[in-house]
Amino acid sequence: MENAPTVDIIIPHFNRRDMLERCLDSLAETHYPSMGIIVVDNDGTEAGLVFLVKRYRSARLLRLPQNRGYAGGCNEGLKHSTADYVVFMNDDTEHDPLWLERLVRAALEDERIAALQPKILSLKPYRQGKKVFDYAGAAGGMVDQLGYPWCLGRTFSAIEHDSGQYDVGQDLFWASGVAMFVKRAVAVELGGFDEDFFMQMEEIDLSWRMKLAGYRLCSVPSSVVLHEGGASLYAGSPEKIFFNHRNNMTMLLKNRSMASLMWVLPLRLLLEVAAALFYLTQYPEGLKKSGAVFRALWHNVRCFDDSMEKRKPIQRSRVVDEKALFRHVPFLHSFQRRL
Repeated sequence: MENAPTVDIIIPHFNRRDMLERCLDSLAETHYPSMGIIVVDNDGTEAGLVFLVKRYRSARLLRLPQNRGYAGGCNEGLKHSTADYVVFMNDDTEHDPLWLERLVRAALEDERIAALQPKILSLKPYRQGKKVFDYAGAAGGMVDQLGYPWCLGRTFSAIEHDSGQYDVGQDLFWASGVAMFVKRAVAVELGGFDEDFFMQMEEIDLSWRMKLAGYRLCSVPSSVVLHEGGASLYAGSPEKIFFNHRNNMTMLLKNRSMASLMWVLPLRLLLEVAAALFYLTQYPEGLKKSGAVFRALWHNVRCFDDSMEKRKPIQRSRVVDEKALFRHVPFLHSFQRRL
């Protein structure tokens, strides 16, 4: 590409050097002329990261004195970037050589685009010759009216094989943090990720704020990223359940209109209790999982005033009303698909 826009790949990292090295090896094969890499070490304990990162062209390392999670690591990388675009990326990924060029070309088609997501396939099946969507993003993120996220190609644990059914790009509600391509100026304008989320759903919260500010988010299925998944917290772990339930409710409190919260919150509280009771049926970790849901609810009660403060600037500056935002969004998509 002539006069190619600059792009920084921001990779928050915590231990697992082998994964990071594999990711950087893959990025080194990317066919794009104006790409930088910022690795953000979240106070890890590994030696030799400086020498590892120096092996790669245009790569640099930032070290943090404490673990600020995915959200904080990405925000620190954002502060140190001056590129036109950034990609917030997991370190357990591999990439098609043309993945970035295709994202940049799509971004240049419409100045209203704030974020893009490539097609995300699961790494291990791909190595076995199977094209299966990855749980964390699949072909693009959506949210139903009660705030439950789902993806094109994935609902709850039901994951589709990629047979080209989502190979036409379309507007999304959110772009996955596995490989979230973002116009840097928009990310800065909106304050980046909410660091109180620490991990899980911070990209959905940022995407939601982009939508409220009038920006577009789209899928680019011609761009392909492979994701191993489960590197930070294994699926179904009590800690992951805590972050998901806590952050999802916080996201609702910040981003839904007050009129919508009046009917959404009571329904969600009932469903949260139902989820906690459901987890009790799962042996042997059912009690811990159920407790994680109640811990998440209690956290939102204690931090309710903080969430209300965070919502004020979001709601004051929104240019998209609730009716327009959810006009084509299902009421309870995830549960409907399971019935």
